[in-house]
Amino acid sequence: MLEKLTQKFTDAFRYIAGKSQITEKNIDDAVEAIKMALLEADVNLRVVRRFVNSTIEEAKGEKVLRSVDPGQQFIKIVHDKLVSFLGGSPGIAGGASEGLKLKGPDTISVILMLGLQGSGKTTSSAKLALRLKKEGRKPLLAACDLIRPAAIEQLSVLGAQIDVPVYKEEGAKDPVTVYKGALALAKKNLYDTLIIDTTGRLQIDETMMAELIRLKDAAKPDELLLVADSMTGQAAADIAKTFDEKIGLSGVVLTKFDSDTRGGAALSLKTVTGKALKFVGTGEKPEDFEPFYPERIAGRILGMGDVVSLVEKAQEVIDQKEAMELQKKMAKETFTLDDWLNQLRSVKKMGSLQKMLEMIPGMAGQINEDDINKEDFKHQEAILSSMTLKERNNHLIIGPSRRSRIAKGSGTSVAEVGRLIKKFEKMRTMMKKVTKMGAKNPAALQQMMSGGRGF
Repeated sequence: MLEKLTQKFTDAFRYIAGKSQITEKNIDDAVEAIKMALLEADVNLRVVRRFVNSTIEEAKGEKVLRSVDPGQQFIKIVHDKLVSFLGGSPGIAGGASEGLKLKGPDTISVILMLGLQGSGKTTSSAKLALRLKKEGRKPLLAACDLIRPAAIEQLSVLGAQIDVPVYKEEGAKDPVTVYKGALALAKKNLYDTLIIDTTGRLQIDETMMAELIRLKDAAKPDELLLVADSMTGQAAADIAKTFDEKIGLSGVVLTKFDSDTRGGAALSLKTVTGKALKFVGTGEKPEDFEPFYPERIAGRILGMGDVVSLVEKAQEVIDQKEAMELQKKMAKETFTLDDWLNQLRSVKKMGSLQKMLEMIPGMAGQINEDDINKEDFKHQEAILSSMTLKERNNHLIIGPSRRSRIAKGSGTSVAEVGRLIKKFEKMRTMMKKVTKMGAKNPAALQQMMSGGRGF
């Protein structure tokens, strides 16, 4: 995600890195490189001009030229500009650009999901429902996309996956009628949030807009969220502007954000539309749906990482009590193969390893997906899973006959089983050293826990 943009900004900062004093020439060269990076990222031209002009204006001020560390000050200026253009407020670390404005639990809140066909509107409706459910709300999905074939069925399948009910009317022709039926069901069963999946077209047309306006007038929604494909670059901002002018938007959801290597949509939206980017889809799973944090994304673009998001992901899958017990085991060298298997599975639940590495400061753009040996992880899990619990809790009993059985059961070789056990023994010794040092090298510890190279 955003790897190319990160690399371009890193290259641009080389013009001013390590300089005791920055000249206007240094600034001009760095800003020119930033401008090219933004244009290649498919950022709206007007947005690029505003970004470049405001950066030059501030960077050429005496505050920077007389700064103790002008290079770092210039990076901070660029960082703050990015945060602002992404819709955030510089200095508010980790703050989401803008949350949903929903009513209290005793009143039904209505969310209208808008967008073109193929933008991920139906999937995003379900993802949002799951997120609100986790936050303690009681959502109901309404299938009001009566145009796209299988849209109702798709929403029904997604609803079943996340255990959120879907209101639908087979053979219905009017989305307003379906909405009224969904609202009646919501009142009857005390649902507090009604999420409406609306009709979409391959392109904006008057028929679609007229239908959406009718639905908006009937539902009087608390939120009108446009779902846009981040892969379309600045075109996503243009689509959002048209929807806002015709219907009115309260915010935007960007899908396929994990695949957006350019970033033009995210950087253009706020300036072009004035509307906040509220959520991003970061994968195919229902849980891959996150609030948009301008400060964190700016940090990722500039290669500063996003440790806060990494910690949050870890907290979702790792129990605090279990983590404390694990630390004690590492210190006493009683960490077992069964513990290792559990850690491998926890890392898998956190998502793509490359995504996690990109959140570590300085790692963005340094590791390619092809550099990660996914097969090695699969082999490790297969070998560990083929062992009995008794063997995982005491690896010393794994002799030649047991190794042969484990290799056969995991589809690997006896030599691979032997290498894994040797790696584990070396890793356990290293873990003890790291914990005794106060875990001063968490990156090394993380690499060991996932069976990384070098251990």
